Amino acid sequence: MQHSNTISLRVWGRFALFSDPITRVGGEKFSYPVPTYQALKGILESVYWKPTFLWVPEAVRVMNPIETQSKAVRPIRYNNGTNDLSIYTYLVDVSYQVRAHFEWNLHRPDLAPDRDENKHYFIAKRMLERGGRRDIFLGTRECQGYVEPCTFGEGSGAYDNSPPMPLGLMMHGITYADEDGSGQMSQRLWRPVMRNGVITFVRPEECPVIRPICKRKPRSFVLGQNLQPCDDLYQEVAADGLD
Repeated sequence: MQHSNTISLRVWGRFALFSDPITRVGGEKFSYPVPTYQALKGILESVYWKPTFLWVPEAVRVMNPIETQSKAVRPIRYNNGTNDLSIYTYLVDVSYQVRAHFEWNLHRPDLAPDRDENKHYFIAKRMLERGGRRDIFLGTRECQGYVEPCTFGEGSGAYDNSPPMPLGLMMHGITYADEDGSGQMSQRLWRPVMRNGVITFVRPEECPVIRPICKRKPRSFVLGQNLQPCDDLYQEVAADGLD
């Protein structure tokens, strides 16, 4: 289904790190072979975002061969401020075509007067032509990315004639309290399959595995209202047994 506010963009960069959460236990990071739904949503929000709407990535096309490179890094230990030695495995020379659209965040009725589709659509297109409103990161801060408009499906890709490629259980994304009205933050998992170089995303509510993380209050964008101190947040997380 083609939406009237659909945009297509090319995303590329020298390195990318769409880290698998499992590999973070030991302080080392290993990238998924392809970007996650949440990573692409973050890139779209860096191009243009307002709390009035939610970006919905529909599909991603992998243009370059999937290659990795490992690097020795010295991240900071958060408990004492000293350095540690870790191995991070990055994707190298990445390029993707992304198709996405935006939908109104119906759980933010206070922003209903701002629901002007043409306004947001044309602002998003202008920001995309300028490379985005904010810096583009491919999964992590040290992986600088770039964006530009494109036609989804145009040009040749590295996996155009490849057989279906199951990618196993992967992180789909995170659902925040002000996105579904549940009052809690949840993690979503799914099993994507790349067909002819294209991964078609399921919608967040269609993910087969949805795991609650902690209770949260919807964010307020009105100064002085519904602000949640960090101490209160820590108490909520501890009460949920996630400390």
